[in-house]
Amino acid sequence: MQLHTLDDFLMRQTPRPELAGASRFAAEFLMFGVKEARACLFVALFFVAVFSVPRAGVLGLPRYDVLLLIALAIQVWMLASRLETWDEIKAITLFHVIGFALEVFKTSAHIKSWSYPDFAYTKLFDVPLFSGFMYAAIGSYIIQAWRLFHLRIEHHPPYWMAALLALLIYANFFTHHFIGDYRWYLAACALGLYARATVIFTPLDRERKMPLLLAFVLIGFFIWLAENISTFFGIWRYPNQIGAWSTVHVGKWSSWSLLVIMTFTIVCNLKHIKETVHVAK
Repeated sequence: MQLHTLDDFLMRQTPRPELAGASRFAAEFLMFGVKEARACLFVALFFVAVFSVPRAGVLGLPRYDVLLLIALAIQVWMLASRLETWDEIKAITLFHVIGFALEVFKTSAHIKSWSYPDFAYTKLFDVPLFSGFMYAAIGSYIIQAWRLFHLRIEHHPPYWMAALLALLIYANFFTHHFIGDYRWYLAACALGLYARATVIFTPLDRERKMPLLLAFVLIGFFIWLAENISTFFGIWRYPNQIGAWSTVHVGKWSSWSLLVIMTFTIVCNLKHIKETVHVAK
């Protein structure tokens, strides 16, 4: 109930005409940060678990299994407390399945893009089941942010074009191992499709605008930072991190930004969200 009270407070749009200049900027910047933190609830709780669960596990249960139980508990709690709806859970589950399929491919013996070195009872195809929640967390963030910021999208590309681009982005994560990496061609397509698209959000009491492409890039950057933290704690490792940890290559930033576009497209197709999306003619 306390979180619902906080959400009601954050979503109020009471006019604040007394704010101007530096005071308005400070108030809006502070409220923007609070709303962002609230939208990252699942991500924050999950990362607390990543930091706090020892590599040796808990009470004889391996770390990956403990993280799965924690992720499931967080998800059940958010649903039971009505912080997420069943429709949103369906979308988040889809992110989980899509992410897990990608993990299985990327960690396979023929690809070995990265690996999960520790033992777990809940590993399937050498991938711990909790890994899908890392992708689901991105969807959860977008869903929560949409509600808290009263997001609206103007000049969104036609849905079939956005869906086709999302499918090509996802396919490229697999096919670039065999026929070349076309991410920059896909990025160019995204630039053309979303060039006019604008996200309208409300930090405090007034609407603000941002190019939707910029939002994709910024979210991708913070996911890249989270990936660096996760690999530092040994949740998974890239081949160049086997001997000693090193920063995840900055090129992964572009991959995450493209993945955000794919995730955003799925979220956009939720019925209650479609009503706030203006499709360009």
